[in-house]
Amino acid sequence: MNIARLSVRYAVRPLADADVAQALALCRSNPLYYAHCPPAPTEDSLRADMQALPPGKRPEDKGYLGYFDGERLIALLDLILAYPDAQTAFIGFFMTDSAVQKQGVGSEIVKELCDFLRELGFSAVQLGWAQGNPQAERFWHKNGFVETGRIIDAGSYRVAVARRAL
Repeated sequence: MNIARLSVRYAVRPLADADVAQALALCRSNPLYYAHCPPAPTEDSLRADMQALPPGKRPEDKGYLGYFDGERLIALLDLILAYPDAQTAFIGFFMTDSAVQKQGVGSEIVKELCDFLRELGFSAVQLGWAQGNPQAERFWHKNGFVETGRIIDAGSYRVAVARRAL
């Protein structure tokens, strides 16, 4: 997967341990997300997320990616290819820095991502959001995602599963 093709505007690269402090600052700029989807992030939880894989997936199927505007991290994307099936890509996590929200940046990134995945031959993208998080629900609906009706119990919150056909 040539991740450089994920954006014409931003530099996209896999995040490394050296990026954890910047990623944590980005996450902490979004307290509403963590109010609906606890716990609050830590450096250790971000490092664990960088490595976390669903059952049956290999490290080469995952990209824990940063979108950079110059040296500044403006978005995080956890992308799993061919999950939960061969024709679907899965967004495990997507967040933009609060300073760039409501400017179309997140929607631009999602559009480019979906175009890229379609070119790779995927037919759908799947993700989930914490039920009751109006910001997440509005954003994903605006970007063409529709609830499947499947709800996952995540312990302290419930996740609405959604898909977008490509």
